[in-house]
Amino acid sequence: MIALFRKEINSFFSSLTGYIVIIIFLVVNSIFFWMVPGNVLDNGYADMRIFFENAPYIFLVLVPAVTMRSFAEEKSIGTLESLITKPISETRIILAKYFASLVLVFFAILPTITYLITIYFIGNPVGNVDTGAAIGSYIGLLLLASIYISIGLFASSLTDNQIVALLLSVALCVIMTEVFNILGGLEFFKAFNLLVLEMGILPHYISISRGVIDSRDVIYFLSANLFFLLCTKTVLQKRKW
Repeated sequence: MIALFRKEINSFFSSLTGYIVIIIFLVVNSIFFWMVPGNVLDNGYADMRIFFENAPYIFLVLVPAVTMRSFAEEKSIGTLESLITKPISETRIILAKYFASLVLVFFAILPTITYLITIYFIGNPVGNVDTGAAIGSYIGLLLLASIYISIGLFASSLTDNQIVALLLSVALCVIMTEVFNILGGLEFFKAFNLLVLEMGILPHYISISRGVIDSRDVIYFLSANLFFLLCTKTVLQKRKW
């Protein structure tokens, strides 16, 4: 598993994929955070709210772009069969690709700490920043990315076409992020709208972003990850039949 994990990390950074993902994430977030009307300087508040509101929607495309090649490429070049017949379980293969993708996302997020440092010093008075909420939001963002990664791996396992994997992953991520939120607001679901809302990612991400780590939110993220990773494992096991 460690060897496969290292192979995945090397493949990200030996090609342009890893660098492109990190650069796009930082450039787009920087534009919204510092330049677009309504940015942190215009608002006059020393907080990271704008970044944590926009980052999930940027991840909707960037994370699937990271995971789309995970299994689709292996299928298209014919190496998946040899990989799953080696003395390594499907679980370890999936986890190696999962954690490699998570590491890449972590490296994309890491430079944004400079945003927090900057607003710490430009705040009036200096240090007038809710660091607890910022830390909670960073944790929430990583948990959010982890679900997108597990969804992306599942989508990639279904096809040998990377573009199809990308589109399918984006669609599933949008459903998990926005569609349940929309359905929960409909009159038709009024009787159990809270249950419908809780099935989506957004309420749990918002909850953690407030700086309060609720066990219910953590359980949701872990359960969603486990569900899609198990779906991926099921797809891979079917190739042996």
